[in-house]
Amino acid sequence: MSNHQTLAGPVPSVLTPAPPKKPRRSTFIVGGATAVFLAVMIVGGLTASPRSDGADQEAAAVEATATPASAAASVTASAGPTPSDDPTVEETGAPLDPESLPALTPGVSAVAPNAQPAYGTKAADLLATLPIKGRAPRTGYDRVLFGQAWADVDRNGCDTRNDILQRDLTGIVFTNSVPCKVQSGTLADPYTGRSISFLRGPATSTAVQIDHVVALSDAWQKGAQQLSTEQRTSLANDPLNLQATDGPTNQQKSDGDAATWLPPDKGFRCEYVARQISVKATYSLWVTQPEHNAMATILADCSGQLAPTNQQAPAPVVPEPVAPAPAPGATYFSSCAAAEAAGAAPLYSGQAGYRSGLDGDKDGVACE
Repeated sequence: MSNHQTLAGPVPSVLTPAPPKKPRRSTFIVGGATAVFLAVMIVGGLTASPRSDGADQEAAAVEATATPASAAASVTASAGPTPSDDPTVEETGAPLDPESLPALTPGVSAVAPNAQPAYGTKAADLLATLPIKGRAPRTGYDRVLFGQAWADVDRNGCDTRNDILQRDLTGIVFTNSVPCKVQSGTLADPYTGRSISFLRGPATSTAVQIDHVVALSDAWQKGAQQLSTEQRTSLANDPLNLQATDGPTNQQKSDGDAATWLPPDKGFRCEYVARQISVKATYSLWVTQPEHNAMATILADCSGQLAPTNQQAPAPVVPEPVAPAPAPGATYFSSCAAAEAAGAAPLYSGQAGYRSGLDGDKDGVACE
């Protein structure tokens, strides 16, 4: 017998496995609950709703306003590159202050399917012409279907965002000698009634955002699916459909229509609704019944509100000059036939009844 056998006892030649234990009932319950939980999580992930159109319109406020501490925490938690405070196209679909000029493809034009409303058209009358239908599914919506964000559709050498900032801001300072990129200015915000200072920069540009008056996602569900890419690009960059406004207010609006969101400043609601109506008429978009009712209610308090348009007022009609009536007692012939009927033809210059209008060859003798 070896020392090992003496200390540990005899070593069995074959290990006999212990008989299996009968599973407890609680084991089945816990396992079943875990499977159900995992299934719910997977389905929930697959059916999660897409980003709102408000995020597609402008900046992602979380990324734009992240503090250094939160950015550092993000870097620590992942091995990816250092995040940037400047929202990107991938994050928002519409970059703030694009450095490069988004240009249209040569030979491509962004044109609306219809002309804007005729000058002097009342918004309430135009609303009555819009079709009323149900909201179509949002399926397939993507910001890229409305063309390059802030494309230079008018080919003036400046992107659409800066075009609108120049239109809506005062006291503008440009980034350089080229009058395009706005460095700073002041917005009299029509949505809130407040004055907002704008300063171009990664952490400050989000203070002033460009709202799509008719949100692109809303348009997609109410007719824009039937438009061409060029027409949708026009809708996304049409000054009629764009308004510089307070950033948080724009994010709050998201893709709401008149039935779900209106500007906080009630004094601007008539004009706001009128612009939505003009946009929908120009781009062959419809309204839902609740949306129609909300618009009609707003316009009831401003029945004279005109539909905004780029159409000019018709030129005034200039009446044709009328020949002065003859002085009382003077001889006057309306035509040579009248002079001949009166036996006065021909008429000589200086003679009663002579006038240059009857003297075709201007030789001093009329009605020869």
